Amino acid sequence: MKMKIAITGKGGVGKTTLSAIISRIYSEEGYNVLAVDGDPDPNLALALGFPPEIINEIVPISEMKKLVAERTNSTPETFGKMFKINPKVDDIPDRYCKKYNGVRLLTMGTVDKAGMGCFCPENVLLKKLTSHLILQNKDIVIMDMEAGIEHLGRGTAQGVDVFIVVIEPGIRSIQTYKHVRKLANDLGIKRVFVVGNKVKNEADEKYILENVDKEACLGFMHYRESVGDCDRVNKSPYDSKETVSEVKKIKEKLEVGGV
Repeated sequence: MKMKIAITGKGGVGKTTLSAIISRIYSEEGYNVLAVDGDPDPNLALALGFPPEIINEIVPISEMKKLVAERTNSTPETFGKMFKINPKVDDIPDRYCKKYNGVRLLTMGTVDKAGMGCFCPENVLLKKLTSHLILQNKDIVIMDMEAGIEHLGRGTAQGVDVFIVVIEPGIRSIQTYKHVRKLANDLGIKRVFVVGNKVKNEADEKYILENVDKEACLGFMHYRESVGDCDRVNKSPYDSKETVSEVKKIKEKLEVGGV
């Protein structure tokens, strides 16, 4: 089985937690897993349980100035001038991934748009790399994304097998889900699912089910102090066995309805 899963949601809802746990589950099942940290605040390495010595070695692709310059034929003075808009990226995952617990991790990084604009060598490289990971990579790819899918082009977004929007019981989180669903539908993408996180009781479950498409809900990750404890002591949420059990059920439902 090959699958490309894009996990999104507003900040703080737990999309990195879900991304990390589902990556570890697939890895333990013997799949070749590539986890992609595309969040502006990259924390996926921590959630995956990478040790500090490896985390300290991670440099986001967007910050690799020499690589960006080499692949786009650009210089620091290139902004507003000509540079290559179809850079070579196929070797980047193997060369720059970090691997631990059976999961390969690629940290994308972001570009500070202040004074840079969205059409710059760094962004061109990131967009081409994202497209390659989704359309050409033959592994299971799990992308921990920023909220929304605006940064994906039509063809790239259509290459994603499923979008999962992580939400919590609250109107702002629900609005993010509806925003992503509309964007996806505008692109012809129908497989947009929901996972409720930080759910404390049946009232929270009911609130979520009343505000999303019920058939789109893959399940719930209940609030547990053990997940917060993992974060405080710099451990992976994969150490929270109750939450892992819930994510396994979410994954099973995803494979039935999401492929």
